[in-house]
Amino acid sequence: MQQTQTAQAIRPTNFANALRHYRSGRRMSQLDLACISNVSARHVSFLESGRAQPSRDMVLQLAQGMVLPLAARNSLLQAAGFVPAYPASPLDSEALGPFRAVLSEMMAKHAPNPALVCDRHWNLLDANPTAKVLITGLDPTGTESNLIRLLAEQPMAPDLVANFPQVVHEITARLQLEALEAGNDPILQSMLQSLERASKAHPYKPPSGQRSPVMPLIFKTPTEPLSFLSVIAHFGTSEDVTVRDLRLELFFPTDDHTRATMAALGEQG
Repeated sequence: MQQTQTAQAIRPTNFANALRHYRSGRRMSQLDLACISNVSARHVSFLESGRAQPSRDMVLQLAQGMVLPLAARNSLLQAAGFVPAYPASPLDSEALGPFRAVLSEMMAKHAPNPALVCDRHWNLLDANPTAKVLITGLDPTGTESNLIRLLAEQPMAPDLVANFPQVVHEITARLQLEALEAGNDPILQSMLQSLERASKAHPYKPPSGQRSPVMPLIFKTPTEPLSFLSVIAHFGTSEDVTVRDLRLELFFPTDDHTRATMAALGEQG
């Protein structure tokens, strides 16, 4: 009976499992985490085995050491039985009005070039008219709102995107970094699997010579292709989970034909 009680007493808790999950997702050892968080490796070991329970400050200290996104820090706090530290306001809430105004202004000023807003998991939240035209080309039914799956899983994508293998290769590398930052996020891992399947079906062959500094997104059209470079902007001045997870992607034409086509679409809109 005493052995059973001891085994139950040190059974890993939700926090222990969550801490191990995020630490392993960061490719950190217990010693790595202990050193960067200024705690003992023994204490980290005890936390992951359930033999010790963390204070709220310790949870935040460990989360800071792992440089977790705000949503993951909230998750770690909740696993330890504490309330979240960071708000997650709805995007249409009054509190986020100033941020929506900035997004709207930037998208309007970027017209007629495409611009769109996504969350951390690349779910489309908003798009200006020219971006909607391009997205409709990939998914005429309008049933897919996730941009990664739109590229990796829509049957029309390999035919519409002229440099499809290269784009999938580039986005995979970007998403791998985001997954590492997020600490083993299962949604990002699922999207990486979709990209891996697309890459296997359409393998990328790196150029044998010197690589170009430009990696455009090229859409096929009945006439000349449309070629874009993209810039992704983040808000860095908020402790709201929703705001910190937003990304604004702006597409810029790389040639005169694309520039003229976007201008014509703008006039039609």
